[in-house]
Amino acid sequence: MGKREQKKNPPRPWVRRCLFAAGALAMGLAVTVAVQWIVTGSVFQEVWPWFVESPGYLLLTGLLYGVVIAFLGAATGSLAAGGAITAVLALILSLVDYFKNAINGTPLEAADFGMAGQLGEVAGVAGELRPPKDFWMALAALVLCVGAMVLLRRFTRLQKRERLGCGAVCLVLGVFLCSGVGAKLVGPVFGVDVYTRTAASVSHDRYGLTLSLWRDCFLQSMAGPEGYSQAYMEDVLAQIDELTADYAAGEGSGEAPNVIMVLSESFYDLTRLPDLTYERDPLENFHALESESISGTFHSHYLGYGTGYLEMSMLQGITGLDFNPGTNICFLTDDSYSRLDAMPWALVNQGYTAQMLHGYNDSLYNRTITYPRMGFSKLLFSQDVQQLGFDWKGGMYGGYYLMDSYLFEGVLHQMEEINASGSPAFLYAITMENHQPFDAEKFNYECQIGVESQTLSEENMAIVRVMLEGITRADQALGALTDALREVERPTIVVFFGDHRPNLFMTDGDTVYTKLGLCPSNDAAEWTPEQVNDLYSTDYLIWANDPTLLKGQAGTRQESSITALAPQLLELLGTPVSRWWALQNEVRQFSLTNTDLYFVDGEGRAYTSAADAPLTEEQRHILELRSAVTYDAFYGKQYITAAMNEPAGS
Repeated sequence: MGKREQKKNPPRPWVRRCLFAAGALAMGLAVTVAVQWIVTGSVFQEVWPWFVESPGYLLLTGLLYGVVIAFLGAATGSLAAGGAITAVLALILSLVDYFKNAINGTPLEAADFGMAGQLGEVAGVAGELRPPKDFWMALAALVLCVGAMVLLRRFTRLQKRERLGCGAVCLVLGVFLCSGVGAKLVGPVFGVDVYTRTAASVSHDRYGLTLSLWRDCFLQSMAGPEGYSQAYMEDVLAQIDELTADYAAGEGSGEAPNVIMVLSESFYDLTRLPDLTYERDPLENFHALESESISGTFHSHYLGYGTGYLEMSMLQGITGLDFNPGTNICFLTDDSYSRLDAMPWALVNQGYTAQMLHGYNDSLYNRTITYPRMGFSKLLFSQDVQQLGFDWKGGMYGGYYLMDSYLFEGVLHQMEEINASGSPAFLYAITMENHQPFDAEKFNYECQIGVESQTLSEENMAIVRVMLEGITRADQALGALTDALREVERPTIVVFFGDHRPNLFMTDGDTVYTKLGLCPSNDAAEWTPEQVNDLYSTDYLIWANDPTLLKGQAGTRQESSITALAPQLLELLGTPVSRWWALQNEVRQFSLTNTDLYFVDGEGRAYTSAADAPLTEEQRHILELRSAVTYDAFYGKQYITAAMNEPAGS
């Protein structure tokens, strides 16, 4: 009897505490493995080699999860409950990462949490999403782990006072690990670089999902230029004035032209894809207009997603590199969008009326907050466009979204209304008809142009036909728009560009680009800068119903980009601009794209980063001047921010 009673006695307090800590850490490691299992798709081919190569990453991630498990275990009185809660949250995180990769081919990053409140809308435009089988296998493994903790609960159950002490210790440790100081002290111990900014795809592959997010949150904050002060920034301003002294506005003869900018969803010249042969040219209007336009390759920042971020970069002239890692540039503080002169203000200040038209609703990317601050007096979303009352025959929707041709009819209606009021119009139209998902049934299996491939299966070709039909419709809508503008007396410029290529996934999960040999895998971290540059590029043109507006450049090809197109347009218009946009015009001559992932010079050549590009000392200095301006505006004391918004040469 005595032996049986002895067996029922709980372990000694110090043993129980050690077992509690060990159990939390073990469960943390299990959660880490489960998360990586889901996001990589293989325990033995991906997670195990990752651990063998860099065990510190697994251990630190396990420690982070372990601290959370221990805290929740102390709070609930059950280590198994703490493990279960943490496992559920981690599984949700990994599933979001998996879905984002499935939709866009890019991993989850800290900036994406700015869209957390709009998750339902994002999922709605993504199409049907199903967890992979690895998710269910990882879930089953974690259920077994939690079950084991339940069976062993007698050995890890803490008393009330012990729970309070453990909870306090875990809270302090958690706050320390999730602070900048803690990250910089702990990270290097486990081999984690918390100082060097890297592309999200590279960080995700190297450190794993959880550690990549943790690292982004606590990377070194934006550092100001050495010697940052009012005197320093006044010297920067003087150098910018000297640099932009030759920037001169045109004489502005005649009435100001209307300006229509069209962000065409997932539009690009798909005839450049290898292996695909078409019955006839799917971009016959675009290709015909090129002879009357300035056109060329358009360098984007994303593949398959990120439209709202691209809009901010284009209209504000800013990029993610101008902010701390993990910053969502669509969700800055409201006044941030008024600090540096947005491009529309350059036109509004010359008497233009600026309006935005969008083929979807107002739920995404914070547009109802940002666009009015950038100079737009009216925002018209899908339902608003449908209430304009213009004549239209036929349906309004193509696939799942508002038809491009219908949206463009709304653009023409608003242009006419604005002109009738005595103002030139600046209209920024964002299309949706060619937006994902690219389900085979999206356009009721309609494809106007035949296409063949020697490589792709019939099931994959069904997906390709959806992309082809969407781009064909976008091209036809462009043709109809320019045909209508040829009959308009007032001079009008059309700027038409694809925001990014579609990340077209085939039936086995590979993209069409991988299938056609344009990249080795879906993972951009494995691509060369040239491959990134190719797949992160689309096409653009600038057309006018009065050829003199193009200043003799019709029929020429010029490289452009998300950050270069606005200053290119302003220079063409001859509109007086602020110092900020005059500086942007200087930068675009040698820097078309500058992101965490890659750098593109003025000739369209790609490099890993600006540091690797063969820039001159003067060009690097111009980039430093620009960095000083953005730091001063968004993180500093705004010594020269107001002056940067004053006219160039003032």
